[in-house]
Amino acid sequence: QVQLVESGGGLVQAGGSLRLSCARSGRTFSIYTMGWFRQAPGKEREFVAAINNGGTDYADSVKGRFTISRDNAKNTMYLQMNSLKPGDTADYYCAAARGFSLPPSRRPSLYDYWGQGTQVTVSS
Repeated sequence: QVQLVESGGGLVQAGGSLRLSCARSGRTFSIYTMGWFRQAPGKEREFVAAINNGGTDYADSVKGRFTISRDNAKNTMYLQMNSLKPGDTADYYCAAARGFSLPPSRRPSLYDYWGQGTQVTVSS
């Protein structure tokens, strides 16, 4: 099993920045792809960004504003979010997949493990 714990969410004004972290533990050697997804109230969960050894991928809505990265030594993934907008308000989830694809998958159904989420609120 793999455990994922997100942190770093909070309340920020439009134009501000936040950095989310996702710490993973357990059978981490089985993980090849990591991703961030978000879900706003009343909406479906949507892809934000993903990373694996082949590269990164971003949703068009966050491209140029968000940066995904990872520190394998710390078993931690990050999402640096800049120029935040009220439309970025959502619960953000970290996910891990045993699979590998190029580019990293955007499909939630292909991710095997999920964190509990961290809330991000952007005020106007």
